[in-house]
Amino acid sequence: MIHLHRLSSPSTAQQELAKLHHALNSWGCFQAINHGMKSSFLDKMRQVSKQFFQLPKEEKQKCAREREPNNIEGYDNDIIYSENQRLDWTDRVYLKVLPEDQRKFKFWPQNPNDFSYTFLSPPTLNECSFLHEEYCPTVYRKYKAETEVIIKAMTNSLNLEEDCFLNECGERDVMFLRFNYYPPCPMPDHVLGLKPHADGSTITFLLQDKLVQGLQGLKYDQWFKVPIILDALVINVGDQTEILSNGIFRSPIHRAVINSEKERLTVAIFCLADSEKEIKPVKNYSEIYFQYYHQGKRPIEASKI
Repeated sequence: MIHLHRLSSPSTAQQELAKLHHALNSWGCFQAINHGMKSSFLDKMRQVSKQFFQLPKEEKQKCAREREPNNIEGYDNDIIYSENQRLDWTDRVYLKVLPEDQRKFKFWPQNPNDFSYTFLSPPTLNECSFLHEEYCPTVYRKYKAETEVIIKAMTNSLNLEEDCFLNECGERDVMFLRFNYYPPCPMPDHVLGLKPHADGSTITFLLQDKLVQGLQGLKYDQWFKVPIILDALVINVGDQTEILSNGIFRSPIHRAVINSEKERLTVAIFCLADSEKEIKPVKNYSEIYFQYYHQGKRPIEASKI
């Protein structure tokens, strides 16, 4: 566990930086606590997500993904790349949050009616009747700020200039939200909620289900359960950070398993480098990511020289 507040405190920073370095070098992930986000804020994220997935299918289809190559935004499940592809046992909603001028609001759920406000817009005076002020600034602003804190801490732990990773990532932040709904399955040993993969991000935040475990990480050729810690965020580095750090920080392989009796819901936030920037030695990394993911392969393998 990493206390994010301690990363910026002069009296505790060095000790916490050492813990961060060890966590990302050995596991590629950690549980973040003392991150400054209230329980009620995290519960609001879970609440509106769950309300959407409980809607009738016809209502959810109003923001369905368009069946075009490389289009991931909207409500759907797996993109089909081949007849032999193993499908994930999950429904999901992908939404692009940043850059702001690239948001496609036709894919944003209109029901529940406070969905978009919760994740995007600071409430006006008229909206405060149903959206409490503690949800401001909005989700993406909170996580953008946390991302900068963590990336600066990573570079400090490597004895590099504090802003060097941020500069490499560019000025136009890219951020995706993904809402994952895993329904119960009577034969959970025959399916996976998410197939084994590593993220193509710089950093990924995961808000776990409060009650139902499902996330597992691969280490020593074994799958380890990631425990649920109250109000903690699971944070892992993605392939882009593994490339930036020259392999010192490892992008962890992980998966999601299914429960036979209980549904599970999680919210993931993916932070990526500016799409116009080159994360050497790879170009257009985001374009190849999903092609490799659905083949059960690591896209980072394509970047090795």
